[in-house]
Amino acid sequence: MRKDIKKIVLAYSGGLDTSVILKWLQENYRCEVVTFTADLGQGEELEPARKKAEMFGIKQIYIDDLREEFVRDFVFPMFRANALYEGVYLLGTSIARPLIAKRQIEIVNETGADAVAHGATGKGNDQVRFELTYYALKPDIKVVAPWRLWDLSSRTRLLDYAEKHQIPIAKGKEGEPPYSTDANLLHISYEGKLLEDPWIEPPADIYTRSVDPVTAPDQPTYVEIEFEKGNPVAVDGVRMSPATLLTMLNELGGKNGVGRIDLVENRFVGMKSRGIYETPGGTVLYHAHRAMESITLDREAAHLKDGIAAKYAELVYNGFWFSPEREALQALVDKTQERVSGVVRMKLWKGNVITAGRKSPNSLYRLDYVTFEEDSVYDQKDAHGFIRLNALRLRLGAMARGVK
Repeated sequence: MRKDIKKIVLAYSGGLDTSVILKWLQENYRCEVVTFTADLGQGEELEPARKKAEMFGIKQIYIDDLREEFVRDFVFPMFRANALYEGVYLLGTSIARPLIAKRQIEIVNETGADAVAHGATGKGNDQVRFELTYYALKPDIKVVAPWRLWDLSSRTRLLDYAEKHQIPIAKGKEGEPPYSTDANLLHISYEGKLLEDPWIEPPADIYTRSVDPVTAPDQPTYVEIEFEKGNPVAVDGVRMSPATLLTMLNELGGKNGVGRIDLVENRFVGMKSRGIYETPGGTVLYHAHRAMESITLDREAAHLKDGIAAKYAELVYNGFWFSPEREALQALVDKTQERVSGVVRMKLWKGNVITAGRKSPNSLYRLDYVTFEEDSVYDQKDAHGFIRLNALRLRLGAMARGVK
């Protein structure tokens, strides 16, 4: 253990893992620990974390409501890019980590701490996401990652350690469902145990944010979402803050069985893992944003955006939010969003998100050009030369091969 660390800022949830980590840091580093608990809309009561930290003798306890910053400065920019990891995952866990880590570094600067600690394991992506952010924002920061240092290598050992040190465990913790979860305002994930076999269908009672599409209402729900410069600003004509708007879409999507995915993904550290995700509001928002872009974005700008969306998603997934390449892509994305304003009407029905209408003062859709009826603006004879010019290289290639 390092002897030069005087004060550590710990990302602290108050759960079993981080409570054990808090005691372990005190025991092994003999230094002051500052706890930081982020409210990202996970839906849990956070005051018990404060009480437990006080029980450990912690003097500096931070519990910060970051919901608006999370949605405004992290979720919305990512959704302007239409980012999907491996074509499916809306990056609910990935996008939360840089904000938590950023706030940790801010607390380091506020308290004079010289180190940070997190509860991510040595097998997962989160350790990378946290630490890349730490180093990007404070290059000389010291990082303590207990899961890569201690010998508490199983849940049983954690429970034994907690019992030995009289660390209170939430009632029924030992009998909790056989999977681990991560939750915030954008999504909730489930991993581990029975889900580790990708052949096994997730049990019906695993889901907490959406009803089963089979039992969802038989009548669809229609919702209108207004956009300004690529950002959603109102639902059904009512303007809302970013976090309030996403909360509303979560409710509407969830009651219609929207946003469930079962994904085997490629972790950055090299292995595959299986996760179950619920992202009801984000799923609605993703499809609504694309619908808005369909009538406001120039063809080549839209295709360029599609070309970089996978790279953008990969950067977020791998933890490179505060990297020059992500910021450069963001600048490109945001330039394309300057005229992405208007209203989209979405139809939510039994797990489906269907575009039912879209309109914009900046629409590039022109009925007088596209109509099947007679028009006076488009000369169909122009298509002959257009096709001949585009076919020229194909004809030359064929002639070179002796094709007649």
